[in-house]
Amino acid sequence: MFTGIIEEIGTISRIAATGISMVLTIEAKKVLEDVKLGDSISVNGVCLTVTSFEKSRFTVDVMPETVKATNIKDLKTGSKVNLERAMAAGGRFGGHFVSGHIDGTGTIIKKNKMANAVYYEIQAAPSIMPFLILKGSVAVDGTSLTVFDVTGDTFTVSLIPHTLTETILSIKEAGDSVNIECDMLGKYVHHILNPGKSETGKKKPEITAKFLEKNGFI
Repeated sequence: MFTGIIEEIGTISRIAATGISMVLTIEAKKVLEDVKLGDSISVNGVCLTVTSFEKSRFTVDVMPETVKATNIKDLKTGSKVNLERAMAAGGRFGGHFVSGHIDGTGTIIKKNKMANAVYYEIQAAPSIMPFLILKGSVAVDGTSLTVFDVTGDTFTVSLIPHTLTETILSIKEAGDSVNIECDMLGKYVHHILNPGKSETGKKKPEITAKFLEKNGFI
C-alpha cells in the first residue's frame, strides 16, 4: 500500500527485456535506506518487488501483464521515474490509498501554468472515466492528486510547485503517457453496486430499496 507522496526521482540505468517481460535496474538513494529483498517499491505508480539491491541501485522484475497495461514499456535507459516505498504502519498518511495496481494509461493533451500551479488535462479510456469525480483523488504516475475537472474523456489535475519539483510530471509534456490508478474506495463501491456476475459466475443482486429492506438495512 502506498500514499501517492513521491519520495524521490530515480533513474533507469539498465533495462533487460526477456520476451514480453522486463528487468529494470534503477538508481536511487532515499528508498534504499532501509530496503530488504522482497520489499515493494512504487515505480511510476506501479507496485514492483525488489529482487536485488546495492548501495545506490536496485532491480525489479516486470511481468508481461504489467508491461502491457502500463507505460513501463516506454521507459529507456536514462528515463526518470517516481519512487515511493510501501507505507509504514506508523507513518503519516499524506495522500490517499494507492495500491500500485494501474487501471490504465492516459495521455497529457494540455499543460497550462496558472499563477503558482500547473494544470494538466489528461485524456483517459472510457473504462477509467466513471471513477473520476470532481474533488476526488487519482494517482498519476504514482502521484496523489486531486481532480479539478472532468469533461467527456478528459480530466484535469493541478500541481503545486513542490509536487512539480519532487516528481517527474514536471518534465512531461502534451503527448506523453501517464499511468493512472483510480481511487480504490470508489472502485470497491462501484463493484458492489454494479449489477452483473460475481467471480463465481453467479448473478449479483441489484442494490435496490427492496433488497435493502429484505436484508434489514431499512
